[in-house]
Amino acid sequence: MPKNNILVLNSGSSSLKFSIINLDEKKEYLSGLAECLNTNESRIKWALGGVKYTENLPNANHETTIKFFTSHILANEMSLLSSIKAIGHRVAHGGEKYVEEVLINDEVIDEINKVSCFAPLHNPANLVGIKAAMKSFPDLKNKNVAVFDTSFHTTLPKSAYLYALPIELYQKYGIRRYGFHGISHYYVMQQASICLGKDPEQLNLITCHLGNGCSVTAIKNGLSVDTSMGFTPNEGLMMGTRTGDLDANILLYLQENLGLSPNEVSQMINKQSGILGLTQITNDFRYLAEHQSEEEIGVTLDIFVHKLAKYIGGYSTLLDGKLDAIVFTGGIGENSALLREKVLNKLSILGFEVDVEANNSMVGQKMGVITRDDAERKALVIPTNEELVIAQKTDQLINRYII
Repeated sequence: MPKNNILVLNSGSSSLKFSIINLDEKKEYLSGLAECLNTNESRIKWALGGVKYTENLPNANHETTIKFFTSHILANEMSLLSSIKAIGHRVAHGGEKYVEEVLINDEVIDEINKVSCFAPLHNPANLVGIKAAMKSFPDLKNKNVAVFDTSFHTTLPKSAYLYALPIELYQKYGIRRYGFHGISHYYVMQQASICLGKDPEQLNLITCHLGNGCSVTAIKNGLSVDTSMGFTPNEGLMMGTRTGDLDANILLYLQENLGLSPNEVSQMINKQSGILGLTQITNDFRYLAEHQSEEEIGVTLDIFVHKLAKYIGGYSTLLDGKLDAIVFTGGIGENSALLREKVLNKLSILGFEVDVEANNSMVGQKMGVITRDDAERKALVIPTNEELVIAQKTDQLINRYII
């Protein structure tokens, strides 16, 4: 078994994704997902050696899941366990202090905790995963690396990241747009560079990460110059359970006139809104596609498409007329031909013409162009691979310090 393996952990509020990646062979030896954590329906799924497994773990949390991972899954794969040279963690928010990946120590943990108020659904879960990994892999305690979702967006100009609030709120408290999904936007930019045959430094894109969380980024000459998520991951597009853009006075109205507490308002805008809030049935985009003929479901789909097309159109003005392509990624972006067609049809003024056959065939981890050959501009589908980016950045940092 090769020794140059990286364990990647992506801890969500109720989930834990994990994979072991060998960068020399560009091979994923193991991958899995624990979901519905802290509930009676907790379960873990993984793939190893071409075989898929599922195990129910009622009421498991992050720590017990990682313990199961080490004591059950890896216990029978000692060569795989001993091959791990470092652990890479996806961390949602690094604040202004961390503009790139960093070795995790007590100071880093304190800073991640400090900016948790900016990403309350993500950073606390990331920290739980980090601490559980350090406990379960004591020999690798000093080889844990944080890779931040905000890092790619540290190139935003002030015109993009400052809010029109009293400036001291930024100066004293760091209230500004930070942006998220940066690992995914960075990866698909690199892949688009290969697909289009242009160096990243010459590439102008609008990348759309569309899943339960959704964001759009304008990339100019390989750098993020604007992005839809802001101070927290709630700003921007409508999402599975999040509102996206919202008149701030609505929040005051909910508290002052409906008597909702700040926590109740937070729950509403983060976990009870978006697709779920409008349909009152589901947060799953696939349901919208399957039931689009039903009036209220159809309206929800139209709202999603409207907001996405509006962002893409607006961001096209930031690229000096040199937009090379739109990229669709994420669970929805990669798999919903319906969404891609509807959005591109709204953007025909920008020169996009859908190749219906190519678009319909682009599902299931396929990468390619979905616009006609004679279209003025291209649209691409590129499956994201955040785990690979985390592994690469972890490996580079570890090698830099020669630990």
